[in-house]
Amino acid sequence: MSEPQNEGQSEPQDEPRDESPDESDEVQDATPPEEQTPEEQGVEQVAFDINDFPGGARSAIEAVLMVIDEPVEETVLASALELPMEDVISILETLASEYADSDRGFMLRRLGGRWRIYSKPAYAPVVEKFLMGGQQARLTQASLETLAVVAYRQPISRARVSAVRGVNVDGVVRTLVSRGLIEEVIVDGEPGQAALYGTTDLFLQRMGLDSLDDLPPLAPYLPPADVIEELASEGHA
Repeated sequence: MSEPQNEGQSEPQDEPRDESPDESDEVQDATPPEEQTPEEQGVEQVAFDINDFPGGARSAIEAVLMVIDEPVEETVLASALELPMEDVISILETLASEYADSDRGFMLRRLGGRWRIYSKPAYAPVVEKFLMGGQQARLTQASLETLAVVAYRQPISRARVSAVRGVNVDGVVRTLVSRGLIEEVIVDGEPGQAALYGTTDLFLQRMGLDSLDDLPPLAPYLPPADVIEELASEGHA
């Protein structure tokens, strides 16, 4: 016969549940969206076989070049299209050669280390008229001279540019910055140091250069040494 239960003894109760969310639920992905993979962003990857397209890799690269807003590197194209780097470079160089030799109004060039389709220089008046609607599209002589000083002496301050040109260049520098041809550059220096300026990737594209190393040497355009000395002595007279 079982012993009667003690009326003063309560039934064992379940321990209260912890309603707080699990710590793992509170941990958020700290990776910025722009650094996340397409899968992490919830973007469905488009699967394709490059060989299924009629023109193969060549036509696929052309299609990408037609829609990009900024020049693109070979590495980006190779990664996006899942192609060997050497194949991408070979196709780009072949396309550039074919476009250059044809009567097309555009060309493919590698400028600033990146590839993009550009209109041919011969059609610049047509393009300027279409885009600018008659507005002034070309740089003034003062802007060109200031841009040249920045290009060859960068990084350089506005005061130094003014000293080289012999006139105040504040307004011209603002114009060049607004056009995206020069920008302030970060250089280690003393606190309160004057802003220094250098050229941009857009400058390389507009000048048709792959890098600043392609700038033409200045020596052939300088006057003889005796003329420079004479001008310098006149300046101190």
